[in-house]
Amino acid sequence: MEHEFVRRLYLPLIKHHFSKYRQMLFLMGPRQVGKTTLCRSFPEENYLYLNWDNLDHREIFLEGPKAIAKKLQLEFIQETPPFLILDEIHKYSDWKTLLKGFFDTYAHSGEVKIIVTGSARLDIYKAGGDSLMGRYLRYRIHPFSCGELLRTEISESLTQPPLKIENGQFDSLLKFGGFPEPLFKQEEKFYRNWSQLRLQQLFYEDIRDLTRIQEIKQMELLASLLSKQIGTLLNYSSLAKKVRVSGETIRRWMNTLALLYYSFLIHPWKKNITRSLLKEPKVYLWDWSLVQDEGARSENFVASHLMKACHFWTDKGEGVFELCFLRDKEKREVDFLVVRDEKPWFLVEVKTSRQSLSPHLEYYQKATGAKHAFQVTLNEEFQDIDCFAYTQPIVVSAKTFLSQLV
Repeated sequence: MEHEFVRRLYLPLIKHHFSKYRQMLFLMGPRQVGKTTLCRSFPEENYLYLNWDNLDHREIFLEGPKAIAKKLQLEFIQETPPFLILDEIHKYSDWKTLLKGFFDTYAHSGEVKIIVTGSARLDIYKAGGDSLMGRYLRYRIHPFSCGELLRTEISESLTQPPLKIENGQFDSLLKFGGFPEPLFKQEEKFYRNWSQLRLQQLFYEDIRDLTRIQEIKQMELLASLLSKQIGTLLNYSSLAKKVRVSGETIRRWMNTLALLYYSFLIHPWKKNITRSLLKEPKVYLWDWSLVQDEGARSENFVASHLMKACHFWTDKGEGVFELCFLRDKEKREVDFLVVRDEKPWFLVEVKTSRQSLSPHLEYYQKATGAKHAFQVTLNEEFQDIDCFAYTQPIVVSAKTFLSQLV
């Protein structure tokens, strides 16, 4: 596999942002997904990188906006606006006030191009004071996907023409996950050490730094239990009994795990569905390699591709895209529904091996009015066919379907 760490999908998006907009760019995503590498892949020579975890850099943060402006040499005339990259700044309790003060004083009209990165969701994290509304746009960075491995450029259309991914490349992505280092090294020992260390950092550094949660061992147990419940309806009461905390604590911890990009929830689509489920969500992990069961990992793999596409299309300004699922009280279910601007667009049912077409696809396509309905099979070979050309329910290889997403 090509040893290419540069996040080719996102680089044009960031360049386009600064060619058009004055707002700060918030680059959000899990630990070690490649945010810092992406920021440093710009050819710009005039940039300042500050990381809250670096004690020397922390002194500059604490001195305030004027100290940062001095490091950027803003008192001197410059041919092009400098880049300011602020990494893990959300760990500073007063980060929002600092950013607002610097932006309003020194960068309001685009005099400085500011990128803020973080492994917590910067758009909702409440540790700061004043609001940053109107001063930033967000872009969510996901692990590598089939589409990103295959393409160096993304066309303007939402879906892409099918491209063949080699079986070995596809299998490695499914096995090692989409995080750059283990994916490109493809070494089992390295992967196990890397994965263990990443989880330790999540629970014993990030959660410690950003929350007041003390019961780290119990939270680790919750995370482990979630990896065994992929694709099933979440039962908060059952989880609470197993972890020995209250249901409300489970909900709060689930929010924290989502905040730190360990897991994400998808909710049932209710409109036009008679006797639809109303509440229980399903959970998936950002790192599908942590899911041991083959069928559950396959479903998580596709869920992650779909969520990445929804985030990318939304952040690019193509509309508001949501990932949901369908299930009613008669237990008719389809794994995923992609919604565009509150209108169902396409359905996806995931199978590990070839099976006859699920009747629930046709049922829910009629009920929702979705344009497409796909039964996606992991173990099928690639076919050079545009599956989005079909409006009736079809069986399609995951290698074909996922290659048409970002």
